[in-house]
Amino acid sequence: MTGKQQITAPARCEILGVGISAINLEQATSICLQAISQGVQGYICVTGVHGIMESQRDPELYEVLNNSFLSTPDGMPTVWLGRAAGLSWMDRVYGPDLMLALCDQGRSSGVRHYFYGGNEGVAEELVSKLTARYPGINIVGNFCPPFRDLTEEEINDLDNKLSQLQPDIVWVGLSTPKQEKFMAATLEKLTVKLMIGVGAAFDFHSGRVQQAPRCVQRSGFEWLYRTLKEPRRLWKRYYINNTGFLIALLYHIIIGKNPVRVTVKNKTAQ
Repeated sequence: MTGKQQITAPARCEILGVGISAINLEQATSICLQAISQGVQGYICVTGVHGIMESQRDPELYEVLNNSFLSTPDGMPTVWLGRAAGLSWMDRVYGPDLMLALCDQGRSSGVRHYFYGGNEGVAEELVSKLTARYPGINIVGNFCPPFRDLTEEEINDLDNKLSQLQPDIVWVGLSTPKQEKFMAATLEKLTVKLMIGVGAAFDFHSGRVQQAPRCVQRSGFEWLYRTLKEPRRLWKRYYINNTGFLIALLYHIIIGKNPVRVTVKNKTAQ
């Protein structure tokens, strides 16, 4: 992370070694707006059980999550574990909610948004929906990338485009771990302040995929709702990761090692 000034980063709740920022939606929104106003450059991961468990098998993702500007508590299990560790203010910072909060509150200061990701046509639909929902929002562009990794030439082309558009936030709508690795690898190559990986938020807010009701989101069973909606794509992900998460927590407890601890990492971000 590089930039003009420093921001004190919040404490992190380490869950199976992955530092989840001990924040709520209001705090996350405020920190992002402060970072933009101060010219801070960094990437933000929205991290739940899926990301934590993928990182147990993927050392690169593990490092990416732990070196982020923020890794927000995306799922209720991360919130419950954080609160059990004494972080009573910690609450879910869900990617789709963070996107709406910054699109709304960023209007007064003219925050410039760019959308990167989604299937063909999704970003355009998203822009249309957000423009109607938040009059005055400053959306400067969007891009649907290929499913493969970008070549160096394509990264340079993207940076040339971003240099002209000067976005404050590049919203990255790819899947985990692809979006996290993309942000970490390209952040310092691109002209942008914040990159925020929000996964399925593009599909949700464009209207292509229905979100779970709020009560289901808060119950911790959103994974079940999404699996029932997209069983062929999601059942394996949730079965392996959710089961593995519970087993890993239990294993740590059995061997007398606390799977959750509070730390302060990246105390000042630039």
